[in-house]
Amino acid sequence: MSGPPGGRSLLGRSTPIGDGQERREQVAAPGAWPRNTGTTTPPRVHDAAAAATRRHGLEGDAEPDGRTTTWTLLSAVALAAVVLLALHDAKLLLLRLPSPVFRLQTGLQPFSLFNPRLFFLSPAQTEPEPVCPNLAPFASPPPVSRPLTMALADETTRVVSRFDFSDADVNRHVGEFLRQMDEGLEKDGTSISQIPTYVTGVPNGTEKGLYLAVDLGGTNFRVCSITLNGDTTFNLTYNKVAIPKQLMVAKTAKELFAFLAKQIELFLREHHADHFESHVRRRNTSSTPLGYRDEHIFRLGFTFSFPVKQLGINKGRLIRWTKGFDIPDAVGKDVCALLQDEIDRLRLPVKVAALVNDTVGTLMARSYTSTGKHRSILGGIFGTGTNGAYIEKTANIKKPIEGSFDASTGDMVVNTEWGSFDNQLNVLPATPWDQTLDAQSVNPGFQMFEKRVSGMFLGEIVRLAVLDMMKNEETSLFKDLNSSFNDWGTTTNISPQSGMLKAWGLDSAIMSVAASDNSPELSTLRQELENTLQVYNPSLEDAQAFKAVAGAVARRAARLSAVAIGAVVLKTGKLDDPAEEVLDIGVDGSLVEHYPFFRDMIYEALLAINGIGPEGVKKIRIGIAKDGSGVGAALIALVAQRMEKPGDFLRDLRKDIKRTMDSMPSTVDEPIIQPTTLLAVAGIVGLVAIAAMWWSRQR
Repeated sequence: MSGPPGGRSLLGRSTPIGDGQERREQVAAPGAWPRNTGTTTPPRVHDAAAAATRRHGLEGDAEPDGRTTTWTLLSAVALAAVVLLALHDAKLLLLRLPSPVFRLQTGLQPFSLFNPRLFFLSPAQTEPEPVCPNLAPFASPPPVSRPLTMALADETTRVVSRFDFSDADVNRHVGEFLRQMDEGLEKDGTSISQIPTYVTGVPNGTEKGLYLAVDLGGTNFRVCSITLNGDTTFNLTYNKVAIPKQLMVAKTAKELFAFLAKQIELFLREHHADHFESHVRRRNTSSTPLGYRDEHIFRLGFTFSFPVKQLGINKGRLIRWTKGFDIPDAVGKDVCALLQDEIDRLRLPVKVAALVNDTVGTLMARSYTSTGKHRSILGGIFGTGTNGAYIEKTANIKKPIEGSFDASTGDMVVNTEWGSFDNQLNVLPATPWDQTLDAQSVNPGFQMFEKRVSGMFLGEIVRLAVLDMMKNEETSLFKDLNSSFNDWGTTTNISPQSGMLKAWGLDSAIMSVAASDNSPELSTLRQELENTLQVYNPSLEDAQAFKAVAGAVARRAARLSAVAIGAVVLKTGKLDDPAEEVLDIGVDGSLVEHYPFFRDMIYEALLAINGIGPEGVKKIRIGIAKDGSGVGAALIALVAQRMEKPGDFLRDLRKDIKRTMDSMPSTVDEPIIQPTTLLAVAGIVGLVAIAAMWWSRQR
């Protein structure tokens, strides 16, 4: 830069300096001038200019004239004004940059001249803007506020408060839960059904053996073999096959169950060929019917996830089909017997030893795999649905138990079916969004507890609440008046095809994304809103509001889950038993596995329950129990085998074979040709043959 007469630049420099130093001086100089000093050059710059002059041998006493001083002052003022305007325009430009630039910067964090963090302006250099105070549920004030942010914050706070579930609420619900549990043990037809399972013992981790398990729970059928190693570990092998659509609506039960039995045969041939072939070789040489020997039989646990009326550990009548199945011929029949009949037709070395509920399987799997001196008292499912099974004293089950069971243990596992707790809504919370969801469900008035806890319903509750917020024009949720209201510099819009606008269109999985994204910009959540719900360019405030509502719904679900767990713990009476060092609880399902801190929120609520408190919580251990429908079913088959008396299996097998033979057609259709006619024809043919032979000999 060329300077004015006298060999000085506009800032008093005649020699170049480093770029960084020069930029700092240019920004600092305009604000560093002292007032009324009588000097025309800032002291810091003047001293630097004098030093530069001395280095070039140009030292002298000459002072700048009036014109030089005036031009220097005017130039400095003009330069300062240009710099300030440029910075202000740069800020406005950044706010209007296309969102992809922002996403690139926030997602990959490269060095970029467009990074807004590199341009910090003091409050004195910017125009005042309306700023939303840091009110809950927003974790931090948004970087770019908009006039309607205050209304959105107030509306979010109001909606979140509707899902509050206090410590007093927890205790009130525990009391009602215990009352309904006792009612279910006394009679049928109650909200909490308390169904006896005929399982009277649980494993302790030392069991050994090879068992089979099959799982028919939906559109797939899984066959497993489980080797129990006796040290709380196991080895599992399985095949899974899709159920053909035509078999889901077959005319007869035989068609479906014959297919299931065939899959068992294919599994045995593939994974246990030696055992299977040796059984085939013994079939015609052993002294027992059809070559069966007790020690060569696979015990099988049958996980059948449809409503059944259980009549024994391996007996249960189908009440109705669900999940797309519709085979009227099977309703009212024993599903274990239907499967055993088809297994016997294929002459497989398999006995259906147990009918299994997946919740009971969760308890069994946890009992086997958990370590330490403890007793597993409860298995719970917190996923697409929710349910629990626990160990109850047989003497406490007052209603009649049909069928036979082993009463020597004094215990029986009870399937609570707690998803229907408080269908009467004596205590359960009922927000407007809970009521709308129930009215739109396939079973209004039923499974009211499940509709507030399980993953199938939580996403819809969030959607309904957020949709109501969107209808409030003052909040401007998920919409902008112009792009300056959005920190991505674009306007927010929602596709007409968005799941946000369709019933059951919001998957609960996005709630986990919202809970786990704690970044200042909530960039992961905003990208997920765009990818899965087609909410394009959501602002930071939009994401904060969504995160707050989703978090409130999930927290209420966790505290309700603690109600069920806490009530069962109190019902068992094990907290005060000094022999029980740990009360172990096995849980399974997407909520406890994948939602951040769901178990922590359960523990937090357990602390508040009267009768548990901090000391009781120290004894409670909640752990994941995997594959209740596989490992758990095999373990129930093991328990069932132990319940068998010597010779029971052979007697049952003979009955099964007799039942199969009796079911075969007993009448034979009349032949078209009667026996007398056949004899006459045979006689004539014989005479003709004799005559032909005689004639031939004569020739």
